[in-house]
Amino acid sequence: MVAKGDSNEKSLELFLRIGLDERTARNTIANNKVTGNLTAVIHEAGVTDGCSRAVGNLLYTVATKFPANALVHRPTLLEYVVSLKIKTPAQLEAAFSFFTSVGQEKFQLNDFEVTCGVGVDVSSEEIERTIAEVVELNKNAILEQRYRTNVGDLFAQVRKRQPWADPKLVKQAMDAKLYDLLGERTAADNEKASKKKKEKTVKVEDKVSSVDIPSVPPPEEELNPFTIFPQPEENFKVHTEIFFSDRPVLRVCNTKEMLEKHLKATGGRVFTRFPPEPNGYLHIGHAKAMFVSFGLAKERDGCCYLRYDDTNPEAEKKEYIDHIEEIVQWMGWKPFKITYTSDYFQDLYDLAVELIKRGHAYVDHQNPEEIKEYREKKWNSPWRDRPVEESLKLFDEMRRGMIEEGKATLRMKQDMQSDNYNMYDLIAYRIKFTPHPHSGDKWCVYPSYDYAHCIVDSLENITHSLCTLEFETRRASYYWLLDALGLYQPYVWEYSRLNVTNTVMSKRKLNRLVTEKWVNGWDDPRLMTLAGLRRRGVTATAINAFVRGIGITRSDNSMIRLDRLEYHIREELNRTAPRTMVVLHPLKVVITNLESVIDLDARKWPDAQTDDASSFYKVPFTNVVYIEHSDFRVKDSKDYYGLAPGKSVLLRYAFPIKCTEVIYAEDNESVIEIRAEYDPSKKTKPKGVLHWVAQPSPGVDPIKVEVRLFDKLFISENPAELDDWLADLNPHSKEVIPEALAVASLSSAAVGDRFQFERLGYFVVDPDSTPEKLVFNRTVTLRDSYAKGGSK
Repeated sequence: MVAKGDSNEKSLELFLRIGLDERTARNTIANNKVTGNLTAVIHEAGVTDGCSRAVGNLLYTVATKFPANALVHRPTLLEYVVSLKIKTPAQLEAAFSFFTSVGQEKFQLNDFEVTCGVGVDVSSEEIERTIAEVVELNKNAILEQRYRTNVGDLFAQVRKRQPWADPKLVKQAMDAKLYDLLGERTAADNEKASKKKKEKTVKVEDKVSSVDIPSVPPPEEELNPFTIFPQPEENFKVHTEIFFSDRPVLRVCNTKEMLEKHLKATGGRVFTRFPPEPNGYLHIGHAKAMFVSFGLAKERDGCCYLRYDDTNPEAEKKEYIDHIEEIVQWMGWKPFKITYTSDYFQDLYDLAVELIKRGHAYVDHQNPEEIKEYREKKWNSPWRDRPVEESLKLFDEMRRGMIEEGKATLRMKQDMQSDNYNMYDLIAYRIKFTPHPHSGDKWCVYPSYDYAHCIVDSLENITHSLCTLEFETRRASYYWLLDALGLYQPYVWEYSRLNVTNTVMSKRKLNRLVTEKWVNGWDDPRLMTLAGLRRRGVTATAINAFVRGIGITRSDNSMIRLDRLEYHIREELNRTAPRTMVVLHPLKVVITNLESVIDLDARKWPDAQTDDASSFYKVPFTNVVYIEHSDFRVKDSKDYYGLAPGKSVLLRYAFPIKCTEVIYAEDNESVIEIRAEYDPSKKTKPKGVLHWVAQPSPGVDPIKVEVRLFDKLFISENPAELDDWLADLNPHSKEVIPEALAVASLSSAAVGDRFQFERLGYFVVDPDSTPEKLVFNRTVTLRDSYAKGGSK
């Protein structure tokens, strides 16, 4: 007989050979049904020695989604997958639909191939021609709406005409066509979009459809979200945008020589970076940023830096630096290198001197209010045209601490007449007499984000500089500065932010919640910080699955319902959290006809088809047990499945009991005890099934534990839009139950251990636990379909 552990290791090795990543492979072997299906598919396909990752992903989809009524046709489909006649998820879905329609019947191979697009190769020319036709048909609407056009509708029209076209090529061609038609996105485009959002207030309930709460994993999770990004060797294409009246500034305009030098330094690999500012704890929005940058590097066998964007010493702390490194590792990502923008302070300073020498920067003496006023009026600073030598001298004095803080800045000489507000002579350096947490007191001038970010990207040979959409208008400045200094230019791409309902994501707001003690620290389980989610019992795997399911899009519809995250949490914990029993609000039940202790087996994994001893835990059945107070009613009803006078229920894993007597408190209203009889023959078949906890032996109380129940932190779906957002805090977001009762097997639980408390939800052991008392946090409730039944 093969041990379960050995069998799992063999399955894991097999799944890794077909290209599944380790997390997916380990999650798969936790599900016996999927493990069996995938193993059978691999053997049927004849790839036990391994295959490409692309083929492996398709095989995984076959194992999990193939119609059960058409298993007779599965070997045929697998031949087409392995031979790459079927090579895309769209073709595979078409095959599933075809087999569903024919069932067990024989089918014509020609019909099957036509249905699935076998042998159809859509050329780039055909894609471009189709996109040109679709854009021409919608031209008036596109010109009117510009970048607010629903691009998804355009893609749908293209797919209808060319269903087997490569989605990556379609995306690239569509972007190019829209750019040719509309030019670069302007600040006016963004302002109009923002105005429209303010004028049309839509409830999140109305805005987010029920698709956001899937009953099955969304299709995006089975696709590769990184196919939209170009290869490093493609980063030389030229697009021109005029920012000066006499000089064009190029975006992504690396010369062949510059690109060759870059590719030699990187070996042609993808280089990305995750650049958090160490001014607070990371939240779930950063999980998406990590997934995009670390995920692309992993997908392309490249490298991703963890780079601290530490240009503001007043807001940064060593605590935040340490937290970020630790949480990145917890999320499953391994940085290629850990760097700091402050590592490059000398390089950045030297390049600023060079920028002045080239006539592209000047020392300015306007205060912040004056700078704001002049920018709004598109006026040049009075010091904009000061001589280069004078700016060089003043910048040196700034560096040596000879000028007071706030009395001078170094500004880039960009374009004060641009349509883009982020080209209005942005600040490159400011004076701050504040020690830096990483570089100490060596510097008293510090670079701005707009100056440092693009330069460090270039110095670190980043191939793909990926950030959220609010930075889109800064792209012009990004490329302007690199062009002005003659530096290599990375490919820049912006994606939509991740915002989750009933919470706030702004670090400023999170900082207020923590410092003003509205919550209990950055890792409060009610926060959407990654530390808070971890303390609540959420796994990194569930967070990454949630982020992958959302996808990497530019559509600004990123207010995601909390339900969707909870779906992924349940999917993970349902596979990995063993079952146990805890009673939150105990009601004593004395079983009058039981004289001895009966040892029973309770299942940790109710769905597991195994008699392995590790799948069970022991529970004593004694003459004193405790049930939930809410599982007893004095007055019965037809739709109630709990215990009532004269009524029977089944105690899970034990026996039916029948209520024979009710004991009241002195007020003659409060029920303090139930008398009952049990049915040792189990002939009684009650509908209600209750969880329970027994006295381990006569006169000995069960284990007492503290249980913390958490709910949404805010009442409104989008509290960030409220003027008085703190007034929207949910007063019932946390409930502490100090003396719940637990089964004896939980006494050995350790901090971080996760369980499903039957009928109550998923819980984790909190770090506040002591040897004297365990503390549990509820991670998430059970599905509504289970919870609504109450005692059912």
